[in-house]
Amino acid sequence: MTQTLPPVRGTLTAQKPLADLTWLRVGGPADWVFQPADLDDLQAFLRELAPGIEVFPMGVGSNLIVRDGGLRAVVIRMGRGFNGISVDGNRVTAGVAALDAHVARRAAEAGVDLTFLRTIPGAIGGALRMNAGCYGSYVKDVLVSAQAVTRQGALVTLSADDLNLRYRDSDLPEGWVLISATFEAPLGEPDALNARMTAQIAKRDATQPTKDRTAGSTFRNPAGFSSTGRADDVHDLKAWKVIDDAGMRGARRGGAQMSEMHSNFLVNTGGATAADLEGLGEEVRKKVFLQSGIELEWEIMRVGETTRVKEAETDL
Repeated sequence: MTQTLPPVRGTLTAQKPLADLTWLRVGGPADWVFQPADLDDLQAFLRELAPGIEVFPMGVGSNLIVRDGGLRAVVIRMGRGFNGISVDGNRVTAGVAALDAHVARRAAEAGVDLTFLRTIPGAIGGALRMNAGCYGSYVKDVLVSAQAVTRQGALVTLSADDLNLRYRDSDLPEGWVLISATFEAPLGEPDALNARMTAQIAKRDATQPTKDRTAGSTFRNPAGFSSTGRADDVHDLKAWKVIDDAGMRGARRGGAQMSEMHSNFLVNTGGATAADLEGLGEEVRKKVFLQSGIELEWEIMRVGETTRVKEAETDL
């Protein structure tokens, strides 16, 4: 990228390897990584950034494969300054960089039931984008509003309807950056809420490869979710079951493996490339389709280029 970028008060780094910023530890460099100091810094940067330069908002990289060629964009890394958590009655407001688990714990301490967030990997920004949920509860059920900064630097407030939250998906205009969310949830006794979360963690650790290098569930459950994003017509069919039926539990490609413990978890066993991980995922999708006619959809976001293309140097 040869364009001049706006001045910032935060951190702006050229050619930063994104493998350092993702849970799967793969990915080539971004043209730039920008960590804004605060909201004003983010707004000014987006307002002054040339319209032709793409931006890619990123949290903790928990649900992401960055391809080996990296990203031709400014990655906006939401971190310090966007991780605050506050509670007012039964409303909880959290910055997008606040970890889901931290929000659940802080809410429980105040007697607010956001316990479903406790076992969801990643931060609030990703939970918003994916309408994250478990145990029959989803972000859409408790979201009051979210704040975002547009590609032109304006601050806007969005409702759940504006985001069109649905099963593992949402709509947000290209280049907009989420900054916070406000949730409203039922009240409960802190001790009971903490006990529930302890039980959830124990169940998760007994059934999922939480000690391995993963990005959470690899594929969406293939059917049975209503358009509202709630699990009211859920079928018994699960992604792990059709993967097992296709004989892909434990399958490997390079340093990538479908977990032996839970076959819907893609694991970097050490030294995997993004191509290994995505290639194995595509192999699983193909085998499942041949076995059952079911076309699995990725839950993990994949972005970037497969290989880095060196820009041609020309004299004008």
